[in-house]
Amino acid sequence: MSWTIEGDFTADGAVCVRGAFTEAQMSLAGTAVDENLANLSPLAIRASAESDGAFIEDFCNWQRIAPMREFLADTAAAQIAGHLMGAEQVRLYHDHVLVKEPGTRQATPWHQDQPYYNVEGTQNVSMWLPIDPVDRETTLEFVAGTHRGPWYMPRTFLDEQARWFPEGSLAELPDFPADPERWPVVGWALEPGDAVFFHMLTAHRARGVSRRARRRVMSIRFLGDDMVHAPRRWVTSPPFDGLDDELATGATLDHPLFPVLWERTPQSSETPGVSATLDS
Repeated sequence: MSWTIEGDFTADGAVCVRGAFTEAQMSLAGTAVDENLANLSPLAIRASAESDGAFIEDFCNWQRIAPMREFLADTAAAQIAGHLMGAEQVRLYHDHVLVKEPGTRQATPWHQDQPYYNVEGTQNVSMWLPIDPVDRETTLEFVAGTHRGPWYMPRTFLDEQARWFPEGSLAELPDFPADPERWPVVGWALEPGDAVFFHMLTAHRARGVSRRARRRVMSIRFLGDDMVHAPRRWVTSPPFDGLDDELATGATLDHPLFPVLWERTPQSSETPGVSATLDS
């Protein structure tokens, strides 16, 4: 299977990969999301107001959701991530399911992902894979070039609280729409099988969905060669309880929670899919 990349990951920090997954693979992804939604973990949250439609998120379920493990092991997701990062090895960081039910007006505000995390480094990429068609108005969109930094203050989406880095320790997000020439925005309408891949520092947002649309997304975070453990004094999103006792600051993420999904070999650049073994 082949795919087409639209955009420039190095310059913009985000690309669209057309035809990344087959119909059968998308069916598997849809089953994984639906099983996760029907059996939420303790990490699940409602990211919309009670008066709004349901926006549900859940994290770190690959070990208990069999179709998710199968998708990670048998598709080219990690290979594409490795190609974009220029990495020799790709590890799983975590999975993230996001579902906006029809009529959910709650927008996901501009933010970067990496400041919420317990990892640091430059070789990383997230895949945002919608199970349902997504039009340009409701797709994930990105501020091109923001992956080059700086880090901006992470805040809670509903009440804008600084629960991670202390107030004043990081720059606040600029008003991106106020200066489109300085802050160009990119985004793509997506059909099932298409995905966007983006750097964890690329600022991004998504609007709400219409009363007719349902937006189910499986997002996977991948780590490349230079990513290391960065313990925080606060609870990260998602949290990894007990990991600080097992991995030192600056250690590579060589741990069962972060299995290797793909490694570069003479054949790997030509052969889609991976041969990962994910123990449940």
